[in-house]
Amino acid sequence: MAFWKEKSLQEMSREEWESLCDGCGKCCLHKLEDEDTGEIHFTEVACRFLDADTIRCGKYLTRQRYVGNCVVMSPALLEQLPWMPSTCAYRLLYEGKDLTEWHPLVSGDPNSVHKAGHSVKGRYVDEREAGDYEDHLVDWPA
Repeated sequence: MAFWKEKSLQEMSREEWESLCDGCGKCCLHKLEDEDTGEIHFTEVACRFLDADTIRCGKYLTRQRYVGNCVVMSPALLEQLPWMPSTCAYRLLYEGKDLTEWHPLVSGDPNSVHKAGHSVKGRYVDEREAGDYEDHLVDWPA
């Protein structure tokens, strides 16, 4: 049986935890919060360190040194992060759901998230070129 079906998020090893990331890059998109409603809106604007080829952070191990508000995912943080995309493996498991069929751990293909159209690959603007983030609001990451 797959480790994510046998263990809680808190019981996973660091390696297991990291392997849950499907590499979609959605968490690297900038989000805007409506000050009146608290609603979170995704933009198509991605962090400058998102690698266009791999859709992985180019500064992953030291990212907080460069981007102070970059979130380091942990089981304790999940209930505080309602903005995580509905397809995020961390969120799915936290909510008691299973991984999607296109998740690399399920499909066995590290590119299945891109092939299934569930990543930001080819769909984002670098933050250095974006201008006003409000001009880049999108609804597709949810």
